[in-house]
Amino acid sequence: MQWTLHILQRQRGARMGTEALGRLAEERVDHRFKGLPPDAHGRTVRELAAQRRNLFTAEGGFTTPLLVLSAERLAHNLALMESYTARHGLAFAPHGKTSMAPQLFHRQIEHGAWGITLAVPHQVRVAREFGIQRVFLANELVDAPALRWIAAELAADPGFRFVCYVDSVRGVELMDTALRGAARPVDVVVELGAGEGARTGVRSAADARAVAEAVGRTDTLRLVGVAGYEAQVPDADPARVRAWLRHLVALAAEFDKDGRFAGAGEIVVSAGGSEWFDAVAEVFAEVPALSLPVLKLLRSGAYVSHDDVHYRRLTPFNRVPEEGALEPAFRLWAQVVSRPSATEAFVNAGKRDAAYDLDLPVAQVVRGDDGTERPAAGIEVTALSDQHLWLRTGSGADLQVGDWVGFGLSHPCTVFDKWQLIPVAEADGTVVDYIRTCF
Repeated sequence: MQWTLHILQRQRGARMGTEALGRLAEERVDHRFKGLPPDAHGRTVRELAAQRRNLFTAEGGFTTPLLVLSAERLAHNLALMESYTARHGLAFAPHGKTSMAPQLFHRQIEHGAWGITLAVPHQVRVAREFGIQRVFLANELVDAPALRWIAAELAADPGFRFVCYVDSVRGVELMDTALRGAARPVDVVVELGAGEGARTGVRSAADARAVAEAVGRTDTLRLVGVAGYEAQVPDADPARVRAWLRHLVALAAEFDKDGRFAGAGEIVVSAGGSEWFDAVAEVFAEVPALSLPVLKLLRSGAYVSHDDVHYRRLTPFNRVPEEGALEPAFRLWAQVVSRPSATEAFVNAGKRDAAYDLDLPVAQVVRGDDGTERPAAGIEVTALSDQHLWLRTGSGADLQVGDWVGFGLSHPCTVFDKWQLIPVAEADGTVVDYIRTCF
């Protein structure tokens, strides 16, 4: 009977998600969505996708600047992380704040994800609107209206699983006050800070115990595990990251020995950004037998699009190449609008279109009037204005006003948030889908 109920709840979530995604497909294309063909105005997204337009066709074509996702590379990345997490015995809740794209949430779940990780209440509301049944909030939550909304969601949907961080006795007290009278307790994990100077999280085992004891004194919260973010380890390197992860595992074992997980159906041990998930897999394989099943939850999110600079340089697959390789899926197309000298050029994309918080975009390819593409040799991005990339051009750079330049980007978390509707194109430029973001 319980298994049947679980199946029905999963089906309900899937139906809600399908209906909400359908509403996205019926949205009308208009002035809100930059880069799309001007003559697509008034068509639904579904109608436009069915036309399978080409990115580079002059008539009925797309305008610059234009962000594009590679259909093939997106599919590759989804499949690679599915196989990786399965091979290492990890549950997977990719960080959805990277994209805030419900279509990608569902594709990740179709590829075996346990659920979706988020960071703030608004993002949880988006996920619930699109039928996501398991949410890990990798943040503290002390906002009373948001907590009451979470409580109402839990009461209305027995299949909804929600877990969030706690890292202070004061935070526990605020949560308890806001949740008085709730039908179901909110599941929480104690966040272990990565060290002095790191972000959130308790700084010592004693602090962790005090927070766990505070949770145990409430009826509104249920302690189900421990978690943290290893990329915040000061001067992170493999040895320091593994040491912190072993501290996290030891904390889970200590809490279990002390009976702090009474009432939990499983013990959650969670970590994993996009830079050290190989270390997470290695250390989580060492988790000892505990009194309950252990959910070893990895949360890496940037993999879905990957990038050409930051994560490409730091991906764990560089350290363990036999595991595979993620592929950068973004390309930003912009057009040369000014060539004031032999050493300068400007294209019509800037801070409104490209991530710039970690690294500058990288010029990769030039597409001329005749449709031929060539490497962007001798072209370097030196700065960004609001709506221009500044290019330095060497003696070998073959670049004219009107050429399209394709750029690789860094840090997908601040790429997705600049685009509301992103074409997904095959290698020949045929657009097969559109990804709607909800920031």
